[in-house]
Amino acid sequence: MSKIKLLLTYDGTDFHGWQRQPGVATVQGALEHVLTQIYSEPIRIVGSGRTDAGTHAVGQVAHFVPPKQILREERLVTALNALLPESIAVRAAWHAPEDFHSLFSAKRKTYLYRIWNHPIRSPLWAHRALWVPKPLDLKFLNLLSRGILGRKDFKSFQTSGTPVKSTVRLVDVCNWEVKHRHLVEFRIRGNGFLKQMVRNLVGTLLHLERHRGAAGAHLGELEHIFAAKDRQVAKTTVAAHGLYLYQVEYPRALDKRCRKL
Repeated sequence: MSKIKLLLTYDGTDFHGWQRQPGVATVQGALEHVLTQIYSEPIRIVGSGRTDAGTHAVGQVAHFVPPKQILREERLVTALNALLPESIAVRAAWHAPEDFHSLFSAKRKTYLYRIWNHPIRSPLWAHRALWVPKPLDLKFLNLLSRGILGRKDFKSFQTSGTPVKSTVRLVDVCNWEVKHRHLVEFRIRGNGFLKQMVRNLVGTLLHLERHRGAAGAHLGELEHIFAAKDRQVAKTTVAAHGLYLYQVEYPRALDKRCRKL
């Protein structure tokens, strides 16, 4: 039987991250609970990656193997959204081929980090953006961010956790821009990300901007952090509530074999 691929969005404020954990609310746990209700059998779902407690998603992707075909399966999205908590929504669903895997088939991911950059904090963005009261020099931050582009060893930006075979990643987009008045957005796209890599990168860039001097000197410091391959050399980890998993991309040939419900 083919797999079912889901495209999800969620507000991570009230969840202890994506991964199922006993005794606490998680996104994976909520989805599996509802799918088990719909199919009347235990369901296990696999996400494209774990998001931390408080982290949000615009385009998380997950898949599961249905134990049976249900009548009117095209109404699965409607049924899920009727049963899920308001902080999670399924945007779309597809029948996916057996060789599709939400984690292992992914070729690129895009993350956003949002900052409310104004002297007065915003209650509306309190759980969705980091408050930075002092004006940010985006020109300086974008200059620094060029040093992140390319294939590099990001070990200095990896928080200890699940072991990985390699800490080398390819980043092809990394920039800052004002999205709406005082809302600043950092965007990064790569072929994979280490644990808390984006939050550690943002924390380091903000630290270098806050203590900015000559741009060349700070580019040299960033290069030194990369070369050290030591998390202790990099700077602060920013809060999870400003981070969004924005998009997960798959090979076009694989996408074409998915049939929308």
